[in-house]
Amino acid sequence: MDHATPLEQALHAARALVLADLVAGQVAEADVVSLVEDSVTHRRWWVEQWPEGVDYLAGLVAQDVQDALLEKYGRWPLCPVCSHGDPHALDVEPELGPDAHWVCAKAGVKVAAVGGLGPVIGPGGFGGGL
Repeated sequence: MDHATPLEQALHAARALVLADLVAGQVAEADVVSLVEDSVTHRRWWVEQWPEGVDYLAGLVAQDVQDALLEKYGRWPLCPVCSHGDPHALDVEPELGPDAHWVCAKAGVKVAAVGGLGPVIGPGGFGGGL
């Protein structure tokens, strides 16, 4: 029997979605996965303080990991939509809301839901950026 609380289930789901995107981008190395774990730990405290924010966890964990990667390694995930100009990272929208998606701000399009980059960036891992 699974006795995980709704909070733990939401945290596990957020972790799984962000890890799926990291795996799709072929950047799920141990140190990067540690960034996900750090975010999940922080967001556990955050949602304990504000339980109504539980539906926002996937987007927040994705943003946390993206910010941490930028500081240590570089932009991620790179936009697979724009083939011209300087490479740029996708953004998570809404910044604080449910149903988080990766979007290209330059083109103004939704690229994929958080956790759904695999089919968009394909087996070659385009979208790495690290």
